[in-house]
Amino acid sequence: MTTTGGVRHDDGRGESPAQRADRRWGELLQELRVAQTGTQILFGFLVAVVFQPRFAELGAVDRGIYVVTVCLGAATTGALVAPVAVHRLVAGRRMKPETVSWAGRLTLVGVVLLYLTMVSTFLLIMRMVLGDGLALWLVAVMAVWLALCWFVVPLLARRGANGNGNGRAEDGYGPWPR
Repeated sequence: MTTTGGVRHDDGRGESPAQRADRRWGELLQELRVAQTGTQILFGFLVAVVFQPRFAELGAVDRGIYVVTVCLGAATTGALVAPVAVHRLVAGRRMKPETVSWAGRLTLVGVVLLYLTMVSTFLLIMRMVLGDGLALWLVAVMAVWLALCWFVVPLLARRGANGNGNGRAEDGYGPWPR
């Protein structure tokens, strides 16, 4: 049971707030495992690119895109590893609900940064392979596709599944608390 505005709500699980926080933490760790693996592979690719012979052929614009992409990749890695640091620094202080909330926010920031890193990486690759014209169209299509998959569909699902109509989790453990 949770209480919102003095009204008790049963989520059907019969969990205590501590049990809910533990479950949410476990779910978040599973999500982070998936995101971190992909991010580490992508970042490794980005680091390796600079050591390839063809890198010297890049013009100023492509070098700029590369620098931005590497910075985005590093920021993504930082955001997706941050929940572990948050947990480690507050472990044992009876702050699990707050830890889950902060970790959820950092994970969402990491997913947005991963989106930007993916689009930027795709732009760099397509410019190398195709030049500007077709590359920009393909990058735009891919950016829209990723935005639909990663943001629009989940937000639509969240809106449809949430009976209160305000798009917020009733238990306060969503990425953006009340």
